[in-house]
Amino acid sequence: MKHSEIAQQLKDLNENIILIYAFNATGKTRLSVEYKNITKNPDNGQHAGVYYNAFSEDLFVWDNDEEHNNANVSLQVLPSSLSQFHSFLTTELIEEKLVPYAPKYKFNFNLYDDPEKGIESITFFIDDDHTPIKISRGEERIFVWSFFLALFEVDAWANQQDAHILIDDPVSSLDEHNIFITAESIFDLIESNYANKRIIITTHHIGLFSILFDRLKKGEKSSRYRNLTKAFILSNKNNELKLKKHDKDVFLFHLHLLQTIEDAIKDQLFMYHFVLLRQVLENISSFLGSGKVSYILEQIGIQNIEETISRINSLSHQNAYRFQFYEMSEAEESLFKEVFEKLIAKYHFKFH
Repeated sequence: MKHSEIAQQLKDLNENIILIYAFNATGKTRLSVEYKNITKNPDNGQHAGVYYNAFSEDLFVWDNDEEHNNANVSLQVLPSSLSQFHSFLTTELIEEKLVPYAPKYKFNFNLYDDPEKGIESITFFIDDDHTPIKISRGEERIFVWSFFLALFEVDAWANQQDAHILIDDPVSSLDEHNIFITAESIFDLIESNYANKRIIITTHHIGLFSILFDRLKKGEKSSRYRNLTKAFILSNKNNELKLKKHDKDVFLFHLHLLQTIEDAIKDQLFMYHFVLLRQVLENISSFLGSGKVSYILEQIGIQNIEETISRINSLSHQNAYRFQFYEMSEAEESLFKEVFEKLIAKYHFKFH
């Protein structure tokens, strides 16, 4: 299937709450764009819903003020169709959304003279004299997410485009604690809107997926949501998308990874598959109470454990600029297959 066909499939669902898990680079952002396009009003091109995705995050760009030694560093807000709604936002409203994250900074809006142009930039500070600072990438993601949570409550935007809310991966660069808080904020959003809007959540993060799936299917309030919720796993093999229903009570992530790896061994292995193999080893070692990959390698009968760990770590933590779709060398493929085959032989995983 193509992204447009998956979007049409989602549009045709009866359920109001849709939860999708997918690896990075599967095309979640493109799917959100296709869904936006396919749900537009055909007569006037008006958007039917509101969105949070990578394009939302791209509206915020740092001006480091290098010319003045970072004296006036600020987060620029690029002009967009949302600028007209900025005047409905206040620092207090966004601070309310930030409270669960316990931010250590304060901030001010720098507005254009024309209210229709909205917010030009945002200055962050800690001390009383408002000395501008640059916040971390994780803090920035949390701030932008909180900014959009506040925008979702602006009637002029959300109530005009009230058919759905689509949220694509708001948890990049966040630690586990903040991912849990973000899951809670999404659940609050679902609770407030599920009766009259469709809500679609896509994520690459197993923790976020699992928390939301558990709350919607088994939580104390799940009787409200269970029959209105549909969960999927989105996969991309040979540029062919597939949306697979996920109805199990437990999302066995390691089995999904093992299935993905086995398919790649049959088809074509690339360097990024070492990342998946390392995730499997870490998950299994954690489940067995060890937390050490070396323990699993010892259990499955790998001879040169330290050397194998070193090679797996090296190959799964490539420099960010290395193209991860390089094919494996013969030696790399031999190591990969040896570890995988011994893992299956030892623990008898069944994932078909």
